Amino acid sequence: MSQILTFACGRNDRTDAIFTGEAKPDGAVLSAINLPPPEIFPRALKRAEFDVTELSASSYVVQLSRGASEYVALPVFLSRHFRFDSIYVRSDRGIEKPADLKGRTIGTPEFQMTAGLWIRGILQERFGLDHRDVDYVTGGLNVAGRKERIKIEPGPGQNIRPAGDSVTLNELLARGEIDAVLAPEPPLCFREGSAPVRRLFPDTKAAERQYFDESGVFPIMHLVAVRRALVEAAPDLPKRLYEVFVGARDIGYRRLEAMANAATHPLMLPWLGVELAETKAALGADFWPYGVNANRATLEALCRYSYDQSLAARHVAVDELFADTLLDT
Repeated sequence: MSQILTFACGRNDRTDAIFTGEAKPDGAVLSAINLPPPEIFPRALKRAEFDVTELSASSYVVQLSRGASEYVALPVFLSRHFRFDSIYVRSDRGIEKPADLKGRTIGTPEFQMTAGLWIRGILQERFGLDHRDVDYVTGGLNVAGRKERIKIEPGPGQNIRPAGDSVTLNELLARGEIDAVLAPEPPLCFREGSAPVRRLFPDTKAAERQYFDESGVFPIMHLVAVRRALVEAAPDLPKRLYEVFVGARDIGYRRLEAMANAATHPLMLPWLGVELAETKAALGADFWPYGVNANRATLEALCRYSYDQSLAARHVAVDELFADTLLDT
């Protein structure tokens, strides 16, 4: 009888074939549960509710560094994003470049969230803005009450305080009580145009392409992880699951290619074909790579930023992140 494993993730073109049953592991059944990552992560990190789960890369590194992770990761990266478009600033404060954020107060939903980790690391490493030269306020972006999914403590030189349960970062930004927001989705005042707020990088695509050209890094946000007890009981399980996720992603590649070349556009995006061609030209034909070796530079940056920002308790090596049987992928 096949082993039934619960799998929590957001449904997208990388995971859709698992939901449809087109991609499935040998000797097991993945019972896929479509949930938004902000709901998945606390349940996985605090209670290990799922056998296999999409997981915040940053939070996983933090727990692993503390010896407290009940999961073992696979080099499968369900979410990637450069995040240059995730920095929103007041346009009436003279903030024209990253260095102008020195001494300012910035809101972010969670200090440990992977989007913030990458933004702070890139701003420090590429633009000279030390993360300790900024004060941070954490809380819900457009809905009040969000808290850190696992406990963290400010490191040396860091000033991090909660906004509280009754106010959103959007409200603080709109009222001018903070100078900027780092968040994976836009604050409402930016979307509605109800406050003098703009993106720090006006042409985010150009900035991101330059960053990739110079660094070779395509930031990883979420990975896939398996309960450690399951891996200990079946050491071949990570390899079997990895092959399924690669197969599901490859089906997504083929579907995207078919959509881009269809006689009638299946999506309301008139330049889909052009965008796909430009993405391949910029990032390569395998522009969403899985595996350790193809992503080592990105993973090294992730681990470095986590320790530098006093999130990880120690510097975690890339090979510690993943199941031993997948280190040569």
